[in-house]
Amino acid sequence: MKELNRKTVATTQRPIHIMQFGEGNFLRAFVDWMIDHANKKGVLNSGVVVVQPLEMGMVDMLKAQDNLYHVYLEGIKDKKMVKEVTLVESIQDALNPYSEYEKYQQYILSEELEFVVSNTTEAGIKYHDDEDIFAKPAKSFPGKVVALLHSRFEHFKGDPTKGLTFICCELIENNATTLKEYVLRHAERCNLGTDFISWVKDSCTFCDTLVDRIVPGFPRENIDEIKAEIGFNDNLVVKGEFYHVWAIAGGRDVQRRFPLDKAGLHVLFLDDIKSFRDKKVRILNGSHTALVPVGLQLGFKTVKEAFDDKLAESFINKMVAEEVLPVIDEDQNELKRFSESIIERFYNPAIKHYLETISLNSLSKWETRNFPTLKDCYVKKGKVASLTAFSLAALLTLYSGKSEITFIPNDTPEHVKFIQTVWNSENILETVSQILSNRDIWKENLMSIEPLAPTVAGFVQSILSVGMRKSLEAVLNS
Repeated sequence: MKELNRKTVATTQRPIHIMQFGEGNFLRAFVDWMIDHANKKGVLNSGVVVVQPLEMGMVDMLKAQDNLYHVYLEGIKDKKMVKEVTLVESIQDALNPYSEYEKYQQYILSEELEFVVSNTTEAGIKYHDDEDIFAKPAKSFPGKVVALLHSRFEHFKGDPTKGLTFICCELIENNATTLKEYVLRHAERCNLGTDFISWVKDSCTFCDTLVDRIVPGFPRENIDEIKAEIGFNDNLVVKGEFYHVWAIAGGRDVQRRFPLDKAGLHVLFLDDIKSFRDKKVRILNGSHTALVPVGLQLGFKTVKEAFDDKLAESFINKMVAEEVLPVIDEDQNELKRFSESIIERFYNPAIKHYLETISLNSLSKWETRNFPTLKDCYVKKGKVASLTAFSLAALLTLYSGKSEITFIPNDTPEHVKFIQTVWNSENILETVSQILSNRDIWKENLMSIEPLAPTVAGFVQSILSVGMRKSLEAVLNS
């Protein structure tokens, strides 16, 4: 079996117009795959330099393969199972700014750089008031961005043509708009000057986006078979579903310079992605986040396994039909058709989408994806959405360390520690109230919905007393 590198594979060298913060499975199976597709179709000629946003990451693995890897797609297209395997060669270089800062700076000041793409997860776009943005590098993603832009502003002497276009893929509402807000706050706090602030506002573009593709990641369970099939020792294979959509809130100028749609890809350039985002995040991502703590405590490992269980399947379908769709202000028949096409993907037998993998940063994911439904139900209908509240109860129980299964949360350590420290099985209502009141965990005031704490506490008590299955049966039959 051949090693995978640019000596064993003939590749095309391309100018690096795109800096990408994030080297994880999703970006490589979504953004980099799209760029590669558009390059090969001849509608784009852009290479990517990947920047590892955290000190520990996968850049060394990328370098070991000269930044090459395969994307292995299986899914449902036109009601038929399809498979597509692509060698992705769009990433031209990769670096760790914590150990390669000078190289990182060279790319920042490149004449050819036009775009910055990111997926630093929901936890990545955060503002820290005391951050040293001139550290090498700054710790947070917004800190890195303001330092990056200030370097370009000074180096190019405020040239308006040297601004950058930011296309954010983080699953938070108004992802790029929020990034821009934090960049400007850092600029004001650090006294970077009105000229720089005006340059950021006038010469840089921040595009909110919404992304959709299920990417389980590295197919560990059958990697030997896949390596044999592709003929290379590829340790960075990414498995995903065939379905994809990328909605980008960018004008015609962005569409002209980044014409992925011209390559036959499902990329939508919209003036406003709010309505599309509400549908997608609440239906697909909200369903995943609600399913994770329930499915794990029912003993399942993957989304497909959970959906093969009639109880878990009913939980998600009923939650979407009775709580999610009714509070989205669009035609309900169209919404139903859209949701059916989304939920159909949960049954894809080719995708092993591990619940534990989806559980990463579940606290912020639940607030972003599920709380809006709960809040809208309370405001518009005057009641707590019981199944959505049950998903929160299941999540808190899972994180408590007292659930039916052994589970180590992959989330902000201080938040997990707080939950486990205040947990008192003798007074669940007080425990839940303390957790929901912690504004370090939640951006929103969850306690503004007065019945939420007692409702969630009741579900937690039920889960602890009779187990997940019986508790779920009770809430579905209530």
